[in-house]
Amino acid sequence: MTISAWLKAATDELADEILPSPRLDAEIILAHTIRHPRTYLHAHGDEELSARDEDIANARVELRKDRVPVAYIIGHKEFYGRRFVVSPAVLIPRPESEQLIDMLQTLLPRSAELPGIVEKRLVDLGTGSGCLGITAKLLFPQFEVALVDNSRHALTVAEKNARLLGAEVETFVSDLLTNYPYSPDIILANLPYVDRSWDYQSPELANEPAEALYAEDGGLAVIKRCIEQVAARAKPGALLLLEADPSQLDTISVYAKKHDFKEVGRDEYVVAFRLDND
Repeated sequence: MTISAWLKAATDELADEILPSPRLDAEIILAHTIRHPRTYLHAHGDEELSARDEDIANARVELRKDRVPVAYIIGHKEFYGRRFVVSPAVLIPRPESEQLIDMLQTLLPRSAELPGIVEKRLVDLGTGSGCLGITAKLLFPQFEVALVDNSRHALTVAEKNARLLGAEVETFVSDLLTNYPYSPDIILANLPYVDRSWDYQSPELANEPAEALYAEDGGLAVIKRCIEQVAARAKPGALLLLEADPSQLDTISVYAKKHDFKEVGRDEYVVAFRLDND
């Protein structure tokens, strides 16, 4: 079968499953299988696939038909211009999480928002693949960055990404800040915030780690514990950047203000606070 013929057949199969981007999924799967960029597929449509490559690509299409995310099938996902290894042990990095990095870069030049910070210890809570903390370390190499997760399997993925991307970080198996031994200055947190009752959940979520997605109390239980721990442990003036659903941000802000936080920034999926406990 030629590249063009395989792509048409695979696209039709995926479209029959009502997947949102059947052609793109087919191209990514085949490009990964034959180890060429997608542009190669467009320029070599008449090239014959080997029987082995065809079998592997077909098996991957079957996984996609079962709603296994493409990132798990090919083993990586782009985040902030870098490739991160992923596995079913970690949440797949999402574009909305890039807003945390954008917000970090917006706030840090404002030295008035960071009184008294000297060591600049940054903690990525619930790090998963490590995409947030590693990206922050590469953008701000002067930071002492720690990747924290309660899953040893997730931290293994994060440590691999740190090695591949040349980021010098520490890792800690910990429930939020429980086993983190320092007082943090900057906290990035993409924690579970999905409520199981929400009716617009993608079928692909069934393949991602539930503990990284779902939380009680309308999706806010873990975020509230994070706010409490940071208020008790962080240095005065510390920054806390949280990702959540847009519908939750006002509730989070009210709760944070009860724990001596002042809101200093907001985007569609991100809210940022400064600890004002002097």
